[in-house]
Amino acid sequence: MNLPAPLQAVVDALQKLPGVGAKSAQRMALHLLKEGPQSMEHLGDLLTQAAHRVGFCERCGAFTDQPLCSICTDPKRDPAVLVVVAEASNVLSFERNSQNRGRYFVLGGLVSPLRGVGPDQLKIRELLKRLEDPEIKEIVLAMNPTLDGEATAAWLARVLDPMALKITRIGLGLPIGSDLEYADDLTLTRAMEGRRPL
Repeated sequence: MNLPAPLQAVVDALQKLPGVGAKSAQRMALHLLKEGPQSMEHLGDLLTQAAHRVGFCERCGAFTDQPLCSICTDPKRDPAVLVVVAEASNVLSFERNSQNRGRYFVLGGLVSPLRGVGPDQLKIRELLKRLEDPEIKEIVLAMNPTLDGEATAAWLARVLDPMALKITRIGLGLPIGSDLEYADDLTLTRAMEGRRPL
């Protein structure tokens, strides 16, 4: 049996979300339908509100519903540390574990020659402008450990080197709970390079 066209449209829309397959999308749509029209209308209203109210911080590029995000306006943050990430969602990852007390800058992507993305398509000019702030002393390059992430971090390190700021890269290596037997050579190499005293 085929779903009615309006319900199938909901399933198709949900299936476009990351990590949602056909069966999960159908389960979600059927659950919303079972909850009644108010549930679907409420979800629709929330999505509409988010679409119109949530944007990006004018200073750092993180998600916000104000001109400046709560991180940029927090006086308890360390103004000396600026963590540079590829996407606004990366800020959420760092904030989840509260390990960074500094501030952020979102590049808006990674350098990727295979995808036709060069440095001029990222927010490099905005980053350089932000680094004119004399309070900033350290730049932490926090890109994913992928080819594009590594290339972007290396390129940024070369560009930022003349600025006489401390430039660091997040530690890379073995995740907690992993088994050395299954680690690839590059991961083991990074784990050895990132070792620290106990």
